[in-house]
Amino acid sequence: MLTRRRLLPAAAGLLALPALGRAQAWPNGPIRIVVGFPPGGSVDAIARLLQPHLQASLGAPVIVENRPGASGALAAAQVARAAPDGQTFLHVFDTHAVNPALIQNLGYDPEKDLAPVSLFGTSPMVVTTPKGRPWQDFGALVAAAKAKPDTITFGTIGNGSLAHLCMMLVQKAAGISLVHVPYRGGGPLVVAAAAGEVDLPTATLSIFSSQLESGALRPLATTGHARAGTLPNTPMLTQLGYKVEAEAFWGALAPAATPQPIQQRYAEAVRAALAVPEVKQRLSGVMGIDVEPQDGEAFRRFLAEQTRIWGQVVRENSIRPD
Repeated sequence: MLTRRRLLPAAAGLLALPALGRAQAWPNGPIRIVVGFPPGGSVDAIARLLQPHLQASLGAPVIVENRPGASGALAAAQVARAAPDGQTFLHVFDTHAVNPALIQNLGYDPEKDLAPVSLFGTSPMVVTTPKGRPWQDFGALVAAAKAKPDTITFGTIGNGSLAHLCMMLVQKAAGISLVHVPYRGGGPLVVAAAAGEVDLPTATLSIFSSQLESGALRPLATTGHARAGTLPNTPMLTQLGYKVEAEAFWGALAPAATPQPIQQRYAEAVRAALAVPEVKQRLSGVMGIDVEPQDGEAFRRFLAEQTRIWGQVVRENSIRPD
């Protein structure tokens, strides 16, 4: 029995050697960052902002590969099937937590097939209105919406987006009824906002940063748990008496069987890149992202909670993809 007890830990150690060997040899070629959205969006922009710093830290070429479709689900399915050798990572947006409830037959199991590696940061939604609209604050908007139900429009990056789900909660909390106008991504929404096509363009701060700075859009409320650093004078919905909080997030995942040491090294390289002053300034000062990286298990818990919260909103409102 004593011999067997001594042999079991030794055998476990031998089984771990192949994974350890792969980790020590990593990276052994170009590293792919798969992005589930077209160039120009926030996920793509952040990946390309981190790219040169990851290359320098990891000592290997880093390639950003755009694989748009199904709100990032096509890219997620591709990475879930990729070899777990540390040469492929998936960069995601908040849609990753919504897709399991929104899309039937994802083609992968979000919990079993993908390993959360690093949460980069979060950002609240901002409810805005073109400068030509009459509402100077959120209270005036609510009063107008109550006076004329189903006449005021809100625009988002698409059905099932976090902004869409958030505004569903806002309508219930405020007792109002608005008309949703979904666009196919951040680019079309920005164009529509600039043209004044919709009354309430709603999305992350990063999408509207230039229009907010120029005054083309007027912020009415944000959806975070604290006031946005780039909009210190704009109240949160919770401060206005509405129990609605929603924050977009960005992060990295890997095929589930990717060795833990490789995941840790990638997370450390991401942390180092996020700490570079010009990177942090771009993310925090321009895009309005709260850079608070979390690794591994902390990111896993965060994803599970986000998936639970927004999955419930999707089901309760019978929301379907575009």
